[in-house]
Amino acid sequence: MNSPVLFRELDTANDKKIGVATLNAPQSLNSLSLEMCKLLAAQLSQWESDERIAFVVLDAAGGRAFCAGGDLQGIYKGMLENVSRDPWNNPYAREFFEVEYRLDYQIHTYAKPLVCWGSGIVMGGGVGLMMGASHRVVSETTRFAMPEVSIGLFPDVGGTWMLARLPDGIGNFLAMTGAQLGARDCMRLGLADYTVATSQWDAVLAQMQAQSWTGSATENATILRQVMLANKPSESLPQGPLETHFAAIREACDGEDFDAVCASIAAWASHDDPWLQRAAKTFKAGSPGSARLSFSLLKRVRLLSLAEVFREEYIVTLQCGVQGDLQEGIRALIVDKDKQPKWNPATPADATSAWVQRFFQPPWPAGTSHPLRDMGQA
Repeated sequence: MNSPVLFRELDTANDKKIGVATLNAPQSLNSLSLEMCKLLAAQLSQWESDERIAFVVLDAAGGRAFCAGGDLQGIYKGMLENVSRDPWNNPYAREFFEVEYRLDYQIHTYAKPLVCWGSGIVMGGGVGLMMGASHRVVSETTRFAMPEVSIGLFPDVGGTWMLARLPDGIGNFLAMTGAQLGARDCMRLGLADYTVATSQWDAVLAQMQAQSWTGSATENATILRQVMLANKPSESLPQGPLETHFAAIREACDGEDFDAVCASIAAWASHDDPWLQRAAKTFKAGSPGSARLSFSLLKRVRLLSLAEVFREEYIVTLQCGVQGDLQEGIRALIVDKDKQPKWNPATPADATSAWVQRFFQPPWPAGTSHPLRDMGQA
C-alpha cells in the first residue's frame, strides 16, 4: 500500500537538496486525513533542521487536485459516536483539528522557503496548506475556494484570518458563497504569488535542480522567485470574474448589516453573469447558520494574530460538531448524497447575532487549558 504522502529529496547543482512532499490520495482528491497531516508535520520538521535541504516543494499526485479539503468522513463518524452532544466528547475532532491547525501554522512559520504547487482544486484544507507557503504557485487549472457554507462549517484552517484581511466585503462574499477563483483572481487578491502553466511544472522542477543553492533562506527565496518569474506564461490569463465584479461585490457585501449582505447576494440569482448566479445559488442552498457564523467570525478575528485566530477557530470548530449544521451538511452532501439538508436555523433571518454566540464558548471542562495554548509562543 502506498503512503498517502510521498517524500523524496532531489539533487541540485551543488551539495544542497530539494525536499519534495507529494500528497498521494488522488482517489479522494488528496483530501487531508489525520495520517497525512502527521506525516507532513514530521517530515517538514526533519527537513527544517537538515542543513542539506535548501527548500521544500509541496505538490500532489493525480493532476486533478492539489487538495480538495479535509477528512469529512472521519469527522462525521466522530460526530455520530458523540451521543452526549458535548463538544469536548469527540476525541477524533479534537485530535484532527489540533494536528491540522498545527501543521498549517508550521507552514506559515517555516524557516525555509516552501513552494506550494496549487494546481487544480485547492479548497478547504488545501487552502490551509497553500496559504502559509512562501511561494504560492497557481496554474490555468486552479479552482480555489472555501466552500464550507455548503456543509455547515466555516472557512477554518486559518481561512478566517485570510479572508478578514482581504478588501472589505470580499472576504464576506467568498465565505458566504464558496465562490471559486481561478489563477488571475487569486493573483489579484494576493492569495497566490506566481502563475505557471501545468505543462511547465516539470521543467520548473528541473530548473530548480539545475541551480546552486545556499544556506541562506533569504538568498534561496530570491533564486526561487527568479525561477518562477522566468516561467511566467507569455500570455496573460483572461480577467477573472471577481476582478470584473470587484467594486460591486465590495459595495454589496461590506458593512455590519448581515441581512442586507444576504439580500444582496441572493439578488444575484438573476444576474446575467453565470459566476455570480452560481455564487447566489450556493449561498441560498447553503447553511444560513454557517453564513452568519462566517460573517461574525471575520469581524471577530480581524485584529487577532494568526495564532490567536487558530485558537479561536479550534473552539468554533468543536462547537460546530454539536451546535450547528455540520453533521447534517456532511450527511446530505457526502454520506447520503440526497442534497436535501435540513438546516437549523432555516433562514438567514433566524440566524441572529444572539444565536451565533454559542459557537464562541470554550468547550473544555473548567481547569483545562486550550490545546493550542503554546502556538505562537517563543
